[in-house]
Amino acid sequence: MSKAKRSPPAAPEEEEVDSRLYVQAVEKAFRVLEVFGTLQRPLSLSEIAEASGLDKSGAQRMCYTLRRLGYLAADEHGRGHVPGLRLMDRSYDFLRMHPLVQRATPPLMDLRRTTQERVDLSLPDDLSIIYAVRLQSKRETFAATLVGRRLPTFASSGGRAMLAYRSDEEVESVLRRSDRRAATPRTVVDLPGLRAKVEEARALGYALALEEWFLGEIVLAAAVTDGQGRPVGAIHIAGSLAEWDAEEFRRRMAPLAMEAARALSG
Repeated sequence: MSKAKRSPPAAPEEEEVDSRLYVQAVEKAFRVLEVFGTLQRPLSLSEIAEASGLDKSGAQRMCYTLRRLGYLAADEHGRGHVPGLRLMDRSYDFLRMHPLVQRATPPLMDLRRTTQERVDLSLPDDLSIIYAVRLQSKRETFAATLVGRRLPTFASSGGRAMLAYRSDEEVESVLRRSDRRAATPRTVVDLPGLRAKVEEARALGYALALEEWFLGEIVLAAAVTDGQGRPVGAIHIAGSLAEWDAEEFRRRMAPLAMEAARALSG
């Protein structure tokens, strides 16, 4: 199997925020929207104010404005605020304009037909990966059907597959800055174990997560790289240990995932 190439040195860190250009009102509006990422239920004005760090008057103005624009809505049962339909428009804009998502969708559909298992495309976002395409298998949890879901880079097969193409310094930075909490008893959280997982992905050309996010789930991923060898995404194939032996899953799925990733790279 192919060995992952290491990337060039890390790019310089992003420069400090320029206060002359930074619009704090926009930041506050997004802080209101982002509270639903951790508190996934209808929220009262007081709850939004507390979670976003705004005072109640500021939160009220933000919520009113966002409701008028369609980015927040009133819960149909009167229990508070929920995200508005207008947010779906912006997700659609992102997906239809992202070049990798455009190119990846037909090969992913072919891969789904070949494997008869769930096939995903994830994109990197520092300490997280975000699912941008999800093609379902015959059995899934609700969360596993949704695009936009985040998983920690350190604990996901796609995250480790992409870390394999980054420098040792970058890998260490991601691992040390991550909130390394276990999702299951099998989640690898210790630094030596995680470094070993990244080295394994470098050696094999793919990464494997065995029951590290959901018990009974096995997920294999291969990284998609750009013309400079930097990771820009990962292709995942997910199966159930009720139907697959782990080694047989590796043997059958690893070549397919790596072939699809190679076809999209560069």
